[in-house]
Amino acid sequence: MKQKNMRRSPRPEPTFYLLTLGCPKNTFDSEGISEMLLQASYNSTTDPNRADVLIVNTCGFLQAAKDESIGALQELAALKKRNRAKGRQQLLIAAGCMAQRFGSEVTRQVKGLDGLIGTRAWTDIVPFIQKLRAEKRPEPLYHLPETADTPIETIALNRQQVDVGRASAYLKISDGCSAPCAFCTIPSFKGLNRSRPREHILSEAQHLAAAGVQEVILIAQDTTAYGRDWGELDGLPDLMEQLVKAAPAIKWWRLMYAYPGHASDRLVEVMAAHPQIIPYIDMPLQHGHPDTLKRMRRPHNVDKLLRWIETYRQAFPAVTGAVLRTTFIVGYPGETEAEFQGLLDFMGAVQFDRVGAFTFSPEPGTPAFDLPNQIGEATKQERWERLMAFQQPISLERNQQMVGQKLDVLVDGAGDGVSITRSYRDAPEIDGYVVVEKELPLGQMVPVLVTGAMEYDLVAMPANEPILVM
Repeated sequence: MKQKNMRRSPRPEPTFYLLTLGCPKNTFDSEGISEMLLQASYNSTTDPNRADVLIVNTCGFLQAAKDESIGALQELAALKKRNRAKGRQQLLIAAGCMAQRFGSEVTRQVKGLDGLIGTRAWTDIVPFIQKLRAEKRPEPLYHLPETADTPIETIALNRQQVDVGRASAYLKISDGCSAPCAFCTIPSFKGLNRSRPREHILSEAQHLAAAGVQEVILIAQDTTAYGRDWGELDGLPDLMEQLVKAAPAIKWWRLMYAYPGHASDRLVEVMAAHPQIIPYIDMPLQHGHPDTLKRMRRPHNVDKLLRWIETYRQAFPAVTGAVLRTTFIVGYPGETEAEFQGLLDFMGAVQFDRVGAFTFSPEPGTPAFDLPNQIGEATKQERWERLMAFQQPISLERNQQMVGQKLDVLVDGAGDGVSITRSYRDAPEIDGYVVVEKELPLGQMVPVLVTGAMEYDLVAMPANEPILVM
């Protein structure tokens, strides 16, 4: 009697769970990690219990972000331990900035961690996981290159992770930073500015357009430094012109993380010449008093900055025109009451549309960490509250100018008879919303009429509906 051949059922494809913390630059890197794993026949899952590989793309910029990353890793480590008791073997990987910056500390605080892969090495995620599976080791495996930066020219993505119909996507144009800011740790673990090849950026933009993305947000540690590492001192305007031509289906191009020392009049000219490049710039200024800016090692010619802002705003219509977003640090070492008042005066003179603020966080390894005249926590918090209170009526007035105006908005969410949308004035997750009194199709761009304004948000109705007069 012949024995029948027994067919083995195919081995299920491995799954991964990826949690992203921190800024949009991390979001872009996570999408790259996802794409590489999907190309290697992994499946993505939103349930960490079902994943073979658990990955946290960490943030280590400030202490609060570091604490959040450690907490997320510890939670997944506990889940991994429970699943192991049930017979399920999982890998836990810390990726990104905090892994790069605080590798040994992470392993001390997170028991059950299998590996750490740094922000300069995330493109190696597939072979890194293969090595973890092949080599059983008692200690976590480190892949945290300190000097050999990931070759930026190798990072070309097809953006397969972008869902068809998705409204917005980030596009990173460079990595690292060459600015000398005294309070910032980014160059220590990201390296100096490295611009991505134009052909990669243009190709990714075309993939995003093909997926139905309507808003592309250009990001980097310093977007205005694009090309400077190869001697092109004002490369961003030319890149933006090429992007508009390469992906004409993209309706909004949004610019984030511009550095005041690199913003040019040519950039304003290009933005004004192409309607697809929306008149929105995020430019983290960090302070408004020249003496504080000098100690921060930031551009401190405030008069020059004010002239550039005037040029930028004059290039667009007065009402539905140029939007300027910034962030400030309060309580920097040596900040006197006069310097803080100078910051408020600067805010009053510029009338920023959007303002974010942080209290100074002394980061080890930075020149600002042990500067004299450190400011007490109570004073820092009091100044932060005063700054936010100062900005509120400015934000309200800027929003009130939009009442009666028609705007195109992108629909981010809908339910219970209303939609949460954004106009060109609102970057995702950091700015306000336009609340529309009707449920609209997700991911679509629709015209609305602004009917009301609050400090941070607008209220609107579909522009094509009649206004009911009571």
